[in-house]
Amino acid sequence: MEITRLHVGKRLSEAAIHNGTVYLAGQIADDPSKDITGQTQEVLAAVDRLLAEAGSDKTCILSTAIYIKDMALFPAMNEVWDSWVAQGHTPPRATVEAKLANPACLVEVVVVAAQR
Repeated sequence: MEITRLHVGKRLSEAAIHNGTVYLAGQIADDPSKDITGQTQEVLAAVDRLLAEAGSDKTCILSTAIYIKDMALFPAMNEVWDSWVAQGHTPPRATVEAKLANPACLVEVVVVAAQR
């Protein structure tokens, strides 16, 4: 059983790959001072980068969990999501309001994808 881990840290790896499936750690914005639009754009760009590094892309997403600080931000987050997601390849998705570890973070996205 081979597991490949990307960007291994003391507490977590940014990604793990096993049997052609890519599991991403929750992605948050690098700049939490941005509004929900800016943070969502940063998070989805990080998802793109990690998936590419793992031999995948957003058309191969199998499931997504989105954690949002306040559901009042949901429409603005969805605007960014809708412009990013690959139409015809929209993945199963759950979105929940959650208290995130860093109070400045407005959104966190977890993705599971197949390799190409």
